Amino acid sequence: MSILIFFVVLFVLILVHEWGHFITAKKTGMRVDEFGIGFPPKLFGIQKGETEYTFNALPIGGFVRIYGENGTGEDIPDRARAFGARPKWAQAVVLLAGVVMNILFAWLLFSVTYMVGVPTAVDEATMGDTAELVVIQTVPDSPAAAIPSGASISAAQSGDQTLTVITPSAFTEFVTAVSPDPIIVTYKVAGEEQVVTLQAEQGLASDDPERYVVGASLSLVETISQPFFSALWIGLQTTINGLEAITIGLYTLISQSFMGTADFTQIAGPVGIVGMVGDAAAFGFTALLTFTAIISLNLAIINLLPFPALDGGRLVFVAIESITGKDIPVEWAGRINLVGFAILLLLMIAVTYNDIINLL
Repeated sequence: MSILIFFVVLFVLILVHEWGHFITAKKTGMRVDEFGIGFPPKLFGIQKGETEYTFNALPIGGFVRIYGENGTGEDIPDRARAFGARPKWAQAVVLLAGVVMNILFAWLLFSVTYMVGVPTAVDEATMGDTAELVVIQTVPDSPAAAIPSGASISAAQSGDQTLTVITPSAFTEFVTAVSPDPIIVTYKVAGEEQVVTLQAEQGLASDDPERYVVGASLSLVETISQPFFSALWIGLQTTINGLEAITIGLYTLISQSFMGTADFTQIAGPVGIVGMVGDAAAFGFTALLTFTAIISLNLAIINLLPFPALDGGRLVFVAIESITGKDIPVEWAGRINLVGFAILLLLMIAVTYNDIINLL
């Protein structure tokens, strides 16, 4: 199921990105010959007007094939509608459009998430009727480690005593009162209710080693929905903060790579993302929307890198041509992009290998 959700998310993000290139190319007078989902070999295509919409065998990307994007000669037919023959500003707009669409799409997803409702930590004094007692994290090898993070505790019982108020303070007091007797805890995760028996232990609380605890950090969480315009504003702020955090993280990673201190175990490739998509989906629809928005922002930032074969690298070509007033030779541009694509492919293989090692 996680793999299916991953491909759906990937399909949507590619569609959004490539549609940005597609629509701006059309609007700036360029001829679009192909809109492809996946990479060749081609499985099948649908011709509509001058554009062929193709579905290809390798579901790891997508592309828009614009007429004349690999150079224009003076004698090619329909030259005025070729990518290379259009003004430099139009070329830059087309190249930036995919990134902009990914950012706008992330903003949309964040905004929808806030409108639907976001799980938010609330105080016991102000909690509503829908507040849930959620396990934020657990101490490794503690009794509570049997309960996954994100699970909501709905009941606790020990002998003939029952937890009547589901709050963090009440749960703590209940554990202290019934220990060292076993505690039967009922919790819900991914929509399924489960039961586990916990035996509180001493020595887990550093501030009070004699106290019996189960080793769980708990919080009251309530789903809070925002009105339309508030959701848009908060969604915009979240998008900007996300772009800033991703940019800083990527800059740090690249800088540390040159110094030989980068931690590549924190990078996830397709295999790792499949697992994370599955985890997000398990937490609910809004969690999946949020994770998809974060991936969309990551795609935007990565595509802006001034690296051959990426939109940012092609923007550098356009900038050089604007400054020099001369077109970069088609052969050289092709070779540089080919080398860049090969490096990206090798990086993808390396990251995927790392994913598999971590999985094992």
